[in-house]
Amino acid sequence: MAEPSGKENKTAIMKDIVLQLHQGLSVDDAKERFEREIGDATSTEIAEMEQSLIDEGLSTDVIKQFCNVHALLFQSALEKATLQETSPSHPVFLFKLENAEIGKLVAGLKDLVARKDEYGFDAFRDELHAQLRHLKGIYVHYERKEQLLFPFLEKKGFMGPSKVMWGKHNEVRDMMKAAVAQLEELSGPDKVQDYATTTLSPLLEEIEGMIFKEENILFPTSLEKLDPNDWVEILKQSDEIGYVFIEKPEETEDLIRHLRSALQEGAAIEGDAIALPSGTIALDELMCLLNTLPLDLTFVDRDDTVKYFSEGSERIFHRPRSIIGRKVQNCHPPQSMDVVEKILTSFKDGTRDSYEFWLNLQGKLVHIRYFAVRDKTRQYLGTLEVTQDITGIKQLEGEKRLLGERD
Repeated sequence: MAEPSGKENKTAIMKDIVLQLHQGLSVDDAKERFEREIGDATSTEIAEMEQSLIDEGLSTDVIKQFCNVHALLFQSALEKATLQETSPSHPVFLFKLENAEIGKLVAGLKDLVARKDEYGFDAFRDELHAQLRHLKGIYVHYERKEQLLFPFLEKKGFMGPSKVMWGKHNEVRDMMKAAVAQLEELSGPDKVQDYATTTLSPLLEEIEGMIFKEENILFPTSLEKLDPNDWVEILKQSDEIGYVFIEKPEETEDLIRHLRSALQEGAAIEGDAIALPSGTIALDELMCLLNTLPLDLTFVDRDDTVKYFSEGSERIFHRPRSIIGRKVQNCHPPQSMDVVEKILTSFKDGTRDSYEFWLNLQGKLVHIRYFAVRDKTRQYLGTLEVTQDITGIKQLEGEKRLLGERD
């Protein structure tokens, strides 16, 4: 049997230190062993070590639980590493610009709390509420990671960020929701310090910790794993989700235009006819027809891989093209996984053919249906998701048989 390489031995030691940390070893003792036996590690080595633990069966919930402790353990090594520079049009550069603004907002909130005695209670609460609402813009920053960066890393066999960091995003979202709700319930100035200590400070620390993990682990690892075409595709699709706290740079469109010819665009052969039992339709006609339907369609094949989604003008849930080829389980937040698996399992074993849900979303009543797609022999081919805004439909009364004056 071959002796383990230096890299394999380094990874094995790092994994052992992390597992001991999970079992109760103090951070200081873990740091001391790391410095004594290893001394330094790159962001990619740390990320690959965590991925290896996941591959070997360590629960992503456990890694998420200790994620912040891991960052503390390797903080010194990460801070000593030289970070790769990117052009001003690169997605990583834009992520970092947003992080700089997020950092300023966090600092502003800390300063506001430190100067709370300079305000009347109502004025302080109103200002804090306004700043927290503004800070919620980080959701856009997180969504670009979830819907664009994570899928490309998954295609390289790197699943850790999707499973761990997405969960940390949701923790921030939950903490933000709690911070806003508890702020609205504050009854007087004597409650402010307790609120700041138990609710606001942990939220701000988590956001700052996310910035550190992004800039010292996620982004350097992504720069090493992804190729130029991946980054151009991420840049192209970033416009659909948008940016927050910064303006979209003009150079972005120039970069996309220069490299567009190197990427595959649209349907394979425009205008080719598709013969179906009930008629023949041109490929471009079919694409326009599907995008005209007053609902969103998403198809997942029998292997749980996203194969298609419609692109209507008023989509309810954003679907970037980067999800094509992605496992559907990785397109949902971790807390939704049980529901997703239950639906897929019941479709595959034939116990169910459909599910439906409805929810109120931003003033709309949204109807979501899932259908098992089967062939003539009842063999499972995949799952179709149909999402529709039924607000107007639910309000219909009586009949309408003729065109009215407003038609």
